[in-house]
Amino acid sequence: MRRRKKGSSMAVRLVLVGAEGRMGSRIASLAETAGDVEVVARIGRGIKANPLARGACDVIVDFSSEEGARHAAELAKETGAALLVGTTGLGPAVLENLRALSASRAVLVAPNTSLGVAVTRRLARLAAELLGPSGWKVDIVESHHDRKKDAPSGTALALSESLRAGGMEVAADRIHAIRAGDTVGEHEIRLAGGAERIHIMHQAVSRDLFAAGALRAARWLAGRQPGWFSMDDVLSDSQPTRG
Repeated sequence: MRRRKKGSSMAVRLVLVGAEGRMGSRIASLAETAGDVEVVARIGRGIKANPLARGACDVIVDFSSEEGARHAAELAKETGAALLVGTTGLGPAVLENLRALSASRAVLVAPNTSLGVAVTRRLARLAAELLGPSGWKVDIVESHHDRKKDAPSGTALALSESLRAGGMEVAADRIHAIRAGDTVGEHEIRLAGGAERIHIMHQAVSRDLFAAGALRAARWLAGRQPGWFSMDDVLSDSQPTRG
């Protein structure tokens, strides 16, 4: 991708929904030091009015709440922008609405914007495919700070989906959530065989990795054709071409 200059029509223009939150503030901070991303509007709690005209931005980025995600979807409709939703714990109705929106613009829903987590999901699926459907037990253990509302986390549920896609069953009572202290985020897959164990773990030590991943995904979404995407798609385009 050609380097874009901030303040010019070449910059990827973002609107942040949930700008007052932890993730929103970190995304805004990192965007200030980037040379190819510009935050053109920040929307916080309780703001309903749309201050934007069609074509005024390239990507709507949402890290807020279910209500905020609905508002972000409306902004994407009205402005023609792509949409990145990092809000977790979304209900079926909101997800259905986002799916419908993806018919007319690029929509990326990511319960976790870390590329490392995208790699962990692939490793989970590969392990399930190689180990087979029987003979191994699996647990997912996730830890977050005590202010996180949804449990289990969206990332833990995504990891369980990856294991199931590889042919391994994951019972709901084998997904364990811990809420304590100021833990940014830890996810561990524990696979137990007859006489051996495999642990696959991702540990986040700073929210900046999620903010950096969100900016990377936003750059990837800008100008993209309509469709339903995930961080796996961003990861695939990030891998070097072999030749």
